Amino acid sequence: MFLIVGYLIILGSAIGTYAIHGSLAALWMPTEYVAIVGLAVGSFISSNDMKNIKATLGALPSIFKGSKYNKELYVDLLSMLFEVLSKVRKEGLMSIENDVETPDSSPIFSKYPKLVKDHHVMEFTTDYLRMMVGGNLNVLEIENLMDIEIETHHHEVEAPAHNVTKIADSLPAFGIVVAVMGVVNVMGSVGQPPPVLGKMIGGALVGTFLGILIAYGFVAPVASLLEQKIGESSKIFHVVKAVLLASMSGYAPQVAVEFGRKVLFSGDRPSFLELETELKSRKGK
Repeated sequence: MFLIVGYLIILGSAIGTYAIHGSLAALWMPTEYVAIVGLAVGSFISSNDMKNIKATLGALPSIFKGSKYNKELYVDLLSMLFEVLSKVRKEGLMSIENDVETPDSSPIFSKYPKLVKDHHVMEFTTDYLRMMVGGNLNVLEIENLMDIEIETHHHEVEAPAHNVTKIADSLPAFGIVVAVMGVVNVMGSVGQPPPVLGKMIGGALVGTFLGILIAYGFVAPVASLLEQKIGESSKIFHVVKAVLLASMSGYAPQVAVEFGRKVLFSGDRPSFLELETELKSRKGK
């Protein structure tokens, strides 16, 4: 929603102010639009493999959606981890073996459908719970392994943002390429009357204008939004990591989830009393 509002403000500021003293028809150069967009698309395709192309195209719709990583989801996550660790404390590690192997049918995990649908989060959580069931864990080694896995995930999901940023960076140069081609065309028509040459020169300059406007007004905001989505999607793994490591270190479930709560951004973090009240209410269900 805010992306569309921002685009409207950009168009109003750039095109609207120009329309006060200039002719909008002078900006309508279809061939230059096609050339700049074609150069950008060609550069994107030639510099990426099919995996990155699909990842980038698949990530673009997410910029129009609100974030699913909110306080409600994190309360669900902390509550789920609390239930699992409480079961371990009461019944032993082997009691969660079936939950870990079949999370879709687990009495605990099935209470949290939003989390179960997130394949990456559930896989991360159940993999390390499975290792806990195996026993004899070195907490420092597990922490290092978690960090490596989170970093790997981060690098994988940041590819679309990098690709879009590269497109934004290249567009001003492509605008210059189109402008230079227009100037070359003008130089080949020096015998034309001044009004005709003026129109041709103006058309050539539109290429530079378009390249810069599209780059910083339209494509760069998309790259920025994708980067924000990456940060949001990575935080949930740090929460799981903090809770499980605290549990492996011998802390009680209530204390372990407090470790995870502290990792959250302030806007998404439930207060201590909010989380405690929620855990008590769900414990009675």
